[in-house]
Amino acid sequence: DVQLQASGGGLVQAGGSLRLSCITSGFTFDDYAIGWFRQAPGKEREGVSCINSRDDITAYADSVKGRFTISSDNAKNTVYLQMNSLKPEDTAVYYCAAGDFLLHAWGYDYWGQGTLVTVSS
Repeated sequence: DVQLQASGGGLVQAGGSLRLSCITSGFTFDDYAIGWFRQAPGKEREGVSCINSRDDITAYADSVKGRFTISSDNAKNTVYLQMNSLKPEDTAVYYCAAGDFLLHAWGYDYWGQGTLVTVSS
């Protein structure tokens, strides 16, 4: 079956860095875009970044552009999200998902369990 496992979250100080990993299995990796989404308490789930691994095409939300970098290791069916210069407003549960090359949750078919990122001030 299709599985996506997000990991790498934790508690960091503002200005710090984390790298999230999304390890996937059970589907043809190159047939899907992989997206990162986040959801904070009381807020809608929002798209953060996505990657078309076949063509190495990426997209970012304006709020993270210049601070976050998405990448893929196609041999390992894994996508990473390098997060630098973290801000308290980045605090959220981060999810990886497989689907369309969009920053909209409704465009994605499969979801991981999420990993919590907490940024203190």
